[in-house]
Amino acid sequence: MKTPHKLDRTRQAAPQVFEWLRESILSLELAPGTPLSRAELAERFDLSQTPVRDALLQLSQEGLVDIFPQHATLVSRIDIVSATQAHFLRCAIELEVARTLALVDDAVLRAKLTAQVDLQAALAIADTEEFIASDQAFHRMMYEAAGVPDLYELVRRRSGHLDRLRRLDLPSPGKAERVVREHRAIVAALAAQDPGAAQSALRTHLSGTLGRIADIRARHPDYVTA
Repeated sequence: MKTPHKLDRTRQAAPQVFEWLRESILSLELAPGTPLSRAELAERFDLSQTPVRDALLQLSQEGLVDIFPQHATLVSRIDIVSATQAHFLRCAIELEVARTLALVDDAVLRAKLTAQVDLQAALAIADTEEFIASDQAFHRMMYEAAGVPDLYELVRRRSGHLDRLRRLDLPSPGKAERVVREHRAIVAALAAQDPGAAQSALRTHLSGTLGRIADIRARHPDYVTA
């Protein structure tokens, strides 16, 4: 593990440890199967083991770590059932978000979304981490514009397994460019104020990774459940 930034001593420690570990797991810096030692983490963060334990318990609730009492704590393998359920939840919410946004003429939102897609296009080859951050920002803008930002956080917390699958899928040839095209199609449907087209474009966009599970599993058999 890379040395993390120093903790903000004005904030509670456990949430900061949780967020750092979660991001490290989602980025695959901490790969599935990686052992996590409370003692080593406590030393790394200069903490007692209590906030580390609390952070690991929260990660366990999201299914991102497996805790074997008195034995070991491991980063979990990517669970296809959990990823599929997260995809179902995300589709159910975002299709309604897309419909809601297509029913109004919001030029400011379209300009913001277009700028975000342009940024993504520039990052498609140069910077994977920033590309993913820009992708997340695009979808967060839609939730916020629809007046349901808390639902974005709900989906985010349930999507750890799906997000790791998408991370493994991103290096596939043409994947990043396809994401950019699909985002542009969503914005175009919103500009046309066509709810059906907006939902169709979004459904196409969200369905890509799950359709390639067999290929992802073949390339990363130790990361993905059978």
